[in-house]
Amino acid sequence: MKKFKKSLTMVGILVFLVVLAAQPVNAMHIMEGFLPIGWAVFWWVMALPFIGFGLYQVGKIFKDKPEQKVLLAIATAFTFALSAFKLPSVTGSSSHMTGIGLGAIVLGPFATVVVGTIALLFQALLLAHGGLTTLGANAFSMAIVGSFVAYGIYKGLSKLNVPKPITIFLAAFIGDLMTYVTTSVQLALAFPDPVGGFMASLVKFLSIFAITQVPLAIIEGILTVLVVNAIYQYKEKGIISNETFSDN
Repeated sequence: MKKFKKSLTMVGILVFLVVLAAQPVNAMHIMEGFLPIGWAVFWWVMALPFIGFGLYQVGKIFKDKPEQKVLLAIATAFTFALSAFKLPSVTGSSSHMTGIGLGAIVLGPFATVVVGTIALLFQALLLAHGGLTTLGANAFSMAIVGSFVAYGIYKGLSKLNVPKPITIFLAAFIGDLMTYVTTSVQLALAFPDPVGGFMASLVKFLSIFAITQVPLAIIEGILTVLVVNAIYQYKEKGIISNETFSDN
């Protein structure tokens, strides 16, 4: 138990260092005020039902499965740290990972919607990364689409008996990429090309994000495999309940 608490302390220190070191960035989240108000409201409306049910699921965790509070804390810290920490991209700008696959794997998608939304909210308030008016759009792309895609990949490949490390890697990798596919769709809808319309704009945004994000998605997949394997080791030692992953 002491080793597990030490690991949590290290995660907390990582998050603290990210907060201290990070500079305001626009990176891959849609920044404050960038979306027309109609689209900002639309994505809020789309996101709120998922967030609402996610809060209900988190409430059930606190009430019925308090042993999962530790996983909730780890997933939140992991998502915040990875999605707040900007890295150089191959396009010469900067980008970041999402960290959303971990929560989807160990907690399920709805609880992870809350985890991702909280991370995005803190980034908007503390790091000027993203925004409040665009929080609905960013939550929909990362916390909702990213979570459900990662969860679906993880469950689907698990049923096919694909080796666990490959399953975890692909869940995190594809969940990360689909976040930015969704962001591309959101931007293309809001800003269609004057000549080619939505499709031309979508191709432009996808080409930029694909080149930027693929290397980072690979890194995120590897990190997620390492963290999930560590969690499974603690589970086998009895530090985490054997029921932790049973019904996600």
